[in-house]
Amino acid sequence: MQIHAVTIFPAMFQSLTDYGITARAVNSGLLGLNAVDLRNFGQGQHRQLDDRPFGGGPGMVMLAEPIINCVSELRQKLSNDVPVICMSPQGQRLAHRDVCEFAHEEQLILLCGRYEGIDQRALDIIGAQEWSIGDYVLSGGELAAMVLIDAIVRQLPGALGNEHSSENESFSNGLLDCVHYTRPQTVQNISVPQVLVSGDHQAIRHWRLKQSIGRTWLKRPDLLESLELDEEQRQALKEFQNEYDEQRKS
Repeated sequence: MQIHAVTIFPAMFQSLTDYGITARAVNSGLLGLNAVDLRNFGQGQHRQLDDRPFGGGPGMVMLAEPIINCVSELRQKLSNDVPVICMSPQGQRLAHRDVCEFAHEEQLILLCGRYEGIDQRALDIIGAQEWSIGDYVLSGGELAAMVLIDAIVRQLPGALGNEHSSENESFSNGLLDCVHYTRPQTVQNISVPQVLVSGDHQAIRHWRLKQSIGRTWLKRPDLLESLELDEEQRQALKEFQNEYDEQRKS
């Protein structure tokens, strides 16, 4: 997969090629990451990329033509139908299913805005999709784009050390992940649940399901509204709720 990040701060993306799973994906050839310096497409002697907004108001707005020219040049080299994703607080809220769909693309262009925003004509002309990672404002789209890249890489076959890792993560099946424990078995008089050291793999699997669906019920009940629970999931939720009620009584 090839991802092209259009930005005025290309050095920010160096961290993705230097650390963690994204770096391993780049080094193994699973991911090609190209940080495109938008300043190369700036206007005039000073490579201008922004100007005051029409109608007045604070801040500056990114010019349309440098973005249009940059994306057009990329598409000439790649394909005219390469999707352009603009990271914006006004965009659609990114979810796991969307990340999985992006991971099936061979090429993606990520547009990182700055200042008060991007001239709307640029977004309209290049047909950009606007996506958001949350209801808050960042100083620019670079960090949001890096979050999206990291999430996408986790869905690429071979990117993770264990091929089943991504299958058990939060949201992969519409539920939150279960709780996790590691050594030592007891920390400050708090012991690991006995089932996890029992060696009974069927019981462990059911316990993890119960914790996963129970934590979803407690923390994100909205996720359950869109799920069709099977018989085992309904039973696991009922068990969790009963145990939760007993704990609250005690």
